Parts: sequence; structure tokens; C-alpha cells
Amino acid sequence: MLLRLPSWTATLTWKAAVFITVMCCGLTALLGTLVHISVTKQVVGQAEQRALSRLAVATKAYQAGNRPGPDTGVDPDGLPGPLRTLAADGRRGTMVSTVGERPVMWAAGPVDGGRALAVRMDYSSSVRTIEGFDRAILCSSVLAIGATLLAGAFAVTRVTRRLHTTATVARRISAGDLDARVDDPRVRGTGRHQDEVASVAGALDTMASSLQGRLLSEQRFTADVAHELRTPLTGLHTAAELLPPGRPTELVRNRVSDLRTLTEDLLEISRLDARTETLDLASHQLGPLLDRMVRGSGLETHVDVVHDITAETDRRRLERVLGNLTANAHKHGLAPVVLTVDGPVITVRDHGSGYPDYLIEHGPRRFRTEGTNMGHGLGLTIALGQAQVLGAQLTFANAADGGAVATLVLPHGGDPEDLVATQAAEPVSGQ
Repeated sequence: MLLRLPSWTATLTWKAAVFITVMCCGLTALLGTLVHISVTKQVVGQAEQRALSRLAVATKAYQAGNRPGPDTGVDPDGLPGPLRTLAADGRRGTMVSTVGERPVMWAAGPVDGGRALAVRMDYSSSVRTIEGFDRAILCSSVLAIGATLLAGAFAVTRVTRRLHTTATVARRISAGDLDARVDDPRVRGTGRHQDEVASVAGALDTMASSLQGRLLSEQRFTADVAHELRTPLTGLHTAAELLPPGRPTELVRNRVSDLRTLTEDLLEISRLDARTETLDLASHQLGPLLDRMVRGSGLETHVDVVHDITAETDRRRLERVLGNLTANAHKHGLAPVVLTVDGPVITVRDHGSGYPDYLIEHGPRRFRTEGTNMGHGLGLTIALGQAQVLGAQLTFANAADGGAVATLVLPHGGDPEDLVATQAAEPVSGQ
């Protein structure tokens, strides 16, 4: 079983903190080791010099026949064996050992008869000096690491905060808010140097402005074209009504009607893109409202009311959304088409081949079709746009046993995703 780290360990702040900590610990360990070696060598060297000096004085006194002083003797007890052997070979040397629980520094040299004259010095002060330096190195290292971490966290947090702001603006732009901008002060300030984050923020703002300009231009063009087409289409429709009855006249009238519908859809989409739509809210009981809508559509749609509620919504827009969904189900799916009301959740289900994969994954695309019987035109795009105006959530899926399922969740106090999941887990009536 693999160990999964918490999600916060993937943040840049955490990674920077770990990197700074590892580097500080490595650097302080290296410097502390070098200082420890240098101090220890110096303290030990000074102790050795004192011990050898006392050994020289003791050797002269011994050769002069004087009595050895305190802590001085020939072959004394406790003299380390390696130092005794060194003196027996005619050489002098020093060595640290422990007598009882007290550290001592020994210095020994040869005397007559292959014996060793040794001097013993208290080494406790030197040990305390080394330990004091080690404690000072450790404390200073901890303080240095703490200070570096605080300074590094402050600096990294400032950068990550700006990155989070840039990412938030990017998500708002992707959601359709083309007025969102980062407005990083480093981009606006002429006397300040730009860093990489400011460059990214500036590029995002420039991209958003360019995208907004192009989309507004396309929206104006679509609206202008649709508006200009209305007048000649009205005249064409009037002229078609004057034609004598017959199959050619019926074909002309159908094509003119399709063109008028397409023109009105384009105008509606341009208004939705401009985000200028306003709601006309009123209280409506969903069951009776949907019954009237189905009867007025002339399409054979079964309405199943599981749990009826009174919703505060825009009736015209709600009928537009559900009307487009049911019309799409009848046109591209198979009977029976079932419209189910379960509280704020309304589903439209057919029993055809289902929605194409691209529509389920990315949502409706204008004028995109898939195959010969799955072209959805602008109907689902308008349904999705009107649902967003209502503040509702519209999702598309395929039923496990076949058929397309469109789920509309009206605004309410709960979580839309929880309601959609609950609805998906329950069997749909009328199957």
C-alpha cells in the first residue's frame, strides 16, 4: 500500500520550506563540523603544549636528581599502554585518557632503563571548552535555521500569494468573467522591475483583454447579422404564405421557418453571451407548470412528479430550457420521453442512443453534430445558457441501460452535486 502525502505537501510553500530547511541543515552541519574540528584541534594543541612543557621541566628535575613533583612519576599507575610503549622506544608523546571519571592529559618521555617518565594534567577545562563551543554552534545553527525559514517563508508566501491571485483570475476568465484582471502593481509601476510572476500576470491580463475584445467583436457581429436577417426573412415568410398550395410551397415555407428559428436562436445566444439578461422571478409550482408546457408543445412527453415544490424562478426561461431539452430528446432520441420532477431536480430522459461523448465531457458546442442523428444545433447551447441565467445547474449524461439524461437542478439551499448524485443513484420513473 502506497503512502499518500497530504495535499498541502504539494504546495510551492511546503516544497520551498523543505528545500530551505534541508539546505540550511546541510550548510550548518558542514560549518559546525569545520568549526568543531578547528576549535578542538586548537584546544587539544594548547593542552599538549602545556603537558610537554611540564614533561620537559620534570625530565630536567629527574636528571638532576630532584624529586618529581605532583602528578609526575616514573611508570605511574594508569599510564596508557600505547604511551608507555612510545616512551620505551625513546620517543615522547601525549594522550588523553580517563582516570576515574575525570579526563586527563598524559605526557610521557623516556628515562634511564627503558622506563617512562609521565606527567598527568587535568583535562576537564579543555573538555568543557570544547563542549561549550559545540553548544554555541548548535544554538546558533538552530537560530540561523529558524531565521532563514521565517525569512524564506515570508518571501515565498508573497510569491505564492501572487500566483494564487493569478490562478484565481485565470479560473474566473475560463468561467466566462472576461472582466477579471490580475492588475499586479509590478506590471503597472514603470519604475519597478518586473519579476517572473509579474510577467505571467501581465501576459494573462493582455490575453484576457485581447480575448474579450475578439469575443465582443464576434458577439456584435452575430447580433448584427441576426438582426439584419430578420427584416428580409419576414418579407420572405410573407411571400411564402402567398404561394399556391403544393409540395414546393411546403418546402419553401419549412426552410423559411427554419431560417427564422435559426435567426432568433442566434439573437438569443448573442444576448446570453453579452450577459445582459435579467430575471423575472415569481413563485411557480413545478408540476402544473410542466404539465402546461408539455400540453402546449404538442409532443408526447410523460411527466412524472415524484416530489412537487414551489420554486422561485423565471417561468419563461425555465420553459425555454425544458422545452429545448424535450424537443432535442424527441428529435434525436427514442420514445418514451420522460420528464421527472423530484424537488428542485428536473430530469429529461429519452431511450435513444444517448449523448455523444464530447457533449458529456465538454458540454454543448454550437453547430457541432455527431453522426447523422445526433446533431443538436443551438438548442442545447441555449438551454445551458438560460440555465446559467436562472442560476441552475444543467448536466448531461447517459443512462446505464441506454438513453440520454439531462438533469436540471434549480437554485436551492443544498449542494447541486449531492442532489444530482442522489438522482443518478435512484431509478428513473417511466423507464
